Amino acid sequence: MKVWLLTVLALAFAVQAQAQEAAVSSSSSTTTMADLIKQGYEIRTSSESGSKIIVFLQKDKTAYACEFTSLTRSRCGSIN
Repeated sequence: MKVWLLTVLALAFAVQAQAQEAAVSSSSSTTTMADLIKQGYEIRTSSESGSKIIVFLQKDKTAYACEFTSLTRSRCGSIN
């Protein structure tokens, strides 16, 4: 339960950081977690992989995975 709570808190901070980072991003092909959430994607689950956290988001039949290496550094990609 503590891991889940820490993950949710980390994601809340990460979404805010991603929103700030998206404002200065020059690449239009980069998808951020903040953009995905704004588009209506929902967090379905998360998993720890060493020092990284992988978050899975879904909307209808489209899914993304976002890899967090820190609270402010992540990358997201379509998985279907």
